Amino acid sequence: MSATNAASGATPQALAGQIKKLLVLASVILLAACATAPRGGKGPTPVVSEDPLDGMHRVALLLPVTGPDGDVGQSIANATALALADTKATNIRMITYDTSTGVAAAAKRAVADGNKVILGPLRGDDVVEAATVARTAAVPIISFSNDVGVAGQNVFLLGHLPNQSIDRVVRYARSQGYNRFAGVVSTNVYGQRAQSNLTSAVRSAGGTLVAIEESDGTTASADAAARRLAQLGQIDAVLIADSGRAGVTLVPALRRNGMRNAKILGTDLWNIDGSLAGNAAMYGGWFASVSDTLYTQYAAKYRARFGKAPLRLSSLGYDSVLLIARVARDWRPGTKFPVAQLTDPQGFIGVDGAFRFMPNGLTERMLEVQEIQSGKFVTISPAPTQFVK
Repeated sequence: MSATNAASGATPQALAGQIKKLLVLASVILLAACATAPRGGKGPTPVVSEDPLDGMHRVALLLPVTGPDGDVGQSIANATALALADTKATNIRMITYDTSTGVAAAAKRAVADGNKVILGPLRGDDVVEAATVARTAAVPIISFSNDVGVAGQNVFLLGHLPNQSIDRVVRYARSQGYNRFAGVVSTNVYGQRAQSNLTSAVRSAGGTLVAIEESDGTTASADAAARRLAQLGQIDAVLIADSGRAGVTLVPALRRNGMRNAKILGTDLWNIDGSLAGNAAMYGGWFASVSDTLYTQYAAKYRARFGKAPLRLSSLGYDSVLLIARVARDWRPGTKFPVAQLTDPQGFIGVDGAFRFMPNGLTERMLEVQEIQSGKFVTISPAPTQFVK
């Protein structure tokens, strides 16, 4: 939860020492004893007092805890409850508002209840609805979305941004001698943005972008994209900007259509799907993601508390509470949320490592490169130890 970027003029040894202390602090938080709370339910149990004006920080959690996305929303909500217990943040009053029955209505209830900051919603289109309501009351939003199109104007994205993942893995591949790149992207908004991200990343890294193809994830579409790429001559590496499930379809298609030696690259979406480590076709693939070191400890605590494994995205919920708890040290109850503290250039640290918010509402993270090996993801290029000014 503390600063991760050193003051200018610090020595490399001092910087390393600060990062080590931060990681120790995060580990202590993760290993702290949990307060007893009921399992299940619709999100974290709020800390409620008889006096609504007794110095509590009012925080709203907007998530779909029922409906099609209910499993994701509930896992994030559970993570916030775990973080509240671990940090012993008894001065934070958090209530979950179910967005599955209407995002705008949930946001209106949250504002009417006097909440000073909103955590969530989950999806980009939901953020737009919630922000329309929240801005009228000057209530900032810290969303779990990674849709860069909705950031800004008091909307901050805690979600992992694909452009950073693409840039990191491309730069690493370039440093390892891979020069000619191609891409296969999904046929949705994520894929559209990934095309631009990949173009910029390859250019910035000094490589050559041969082509970018689209695929809808089906075998027929994957084979067609692979055949088109195979006709373009030497391609050293192919980045698949899609889910791990799509990667399982695309990689065999690339191999059987003549691209047997191309290095396979992916994005942080692959870290969501642990089953990739058990798929032989994916062995040797590289992707950039946040570190799993602290997440492993968090996942163990989550299982002990809720009796099942967390979804990978739930770490965003845990980290959002760490962030609020840190800001609450200098936030007077009853006043507006101190938005300026979110853009502290020194940043914060959580389960997913070090991060900081930029003035445009986007998040910058320190990413590592992992390789898919038999039954596991292995770090082959550690995350940087400090942010670049």
